[in-house]
Amino acid sequence: MKPEEQWVLDAIKGDGEAFMKLMKLFKLDLYKTALSYLHNEEEALEAIQEVTYRAYKHLRSMKQPAYFKTWLIRIMINYCNDQLKNNIRITVNAELLQSYGISENHTVMELKDAMQGLDERSREILTLKYFHDLKIKEIAQALQCPEGTVKTWLNKALKMLRDRLDEKGGSLNV
Repeated sequence: MKPEEQWVLDAIKGDGEAFMKLMKLFKLDLYKTALSYLHNEEEALEAIQEVTYRAYKHLRSMKQPAYFKTWLIRIMINYCNDQLKNNIRITVNAELLQSYGISENHTVMELKDAMQGLDERSREILTLKYFHDLKIKEIAQALQCPEGTVKTWLNKALKMLRDRLDEKGGSLNV
């Protein structure tokens, strides 16, 4: 058992310190997810606060400690999608991205722009697979659907993304 799995078990039992260790461990992943959806540092930081609260509030519903990170990212994606539905306008702060070691170049901006034109499920699948390096099995667990369905959705999302990039003169090598 990984140390973070024990932290999850301890946190479920009410250990606040274990919960804080988990949140510190996954803070950058949460930030990158929020930023990839919201494109605004302040909104991303606010999202981390809200997701921390939601995760703590619903921690007892956590069923498999091994999937805590996936569960947490899923909460973040749901929060971000809710915010996007409320038509929040977004800007990217390149300095903050660089301070986190994320290089923002033309290709990345083009990719993010193309992803914004995709449906919610496609953005979600691509984010989980390529921005968080989750395996198909982990994505299926997070989305509570069969692995075959995830593969189908992923293929469709990649095709749509390629088509959007082709329209803009870009390319996708995945």
